[in-house]
Amino acid sequence: QVQLVESGGGLVQAGGSLRLSCIASGNFFSANAMGWYRQAPGKQRELVAAVTGGGGKIYADSVKGRFTISRDNAKKLYLQMNSLNPEDTAVYYCAGSRTSGLGSSADYWGQGTQVTVSS
Repeated sequence: QVQLVESGGGLVQAGGSLRLSCIASGNFFSANAMGWYRQAPGKQRELVAAVTGGGGKIYADSVKGRFTISRDNAKKLYLQMNSLNPEDTAVYYCAGSRTSGLGSSADYWGQGTQVTVSS
């Protein structure tokens, strides 16, 4: 059974930075895609960034140039978030896939970590 545990959320002022971390346990390999989703109040969950099983990186347009996703071996995932703005406020979820890709949903989810950006 795969488990994902996030850490690193918190409160930050606009323009600040945060780094999210996720550690996977169980049968999870580098060929499995991992990524970060977020859900703001009243909005749909969206894919923020992902690392595919082939090592490719995907970013939502809204975070390109500000967020950087990285993966350290098969089971550690990070999201460096710079130049944060209030629109980035959301619960951020680490997610994993049984396949090499991630889309609108995932197979495995972390518990979520709150990121709040004050103006």
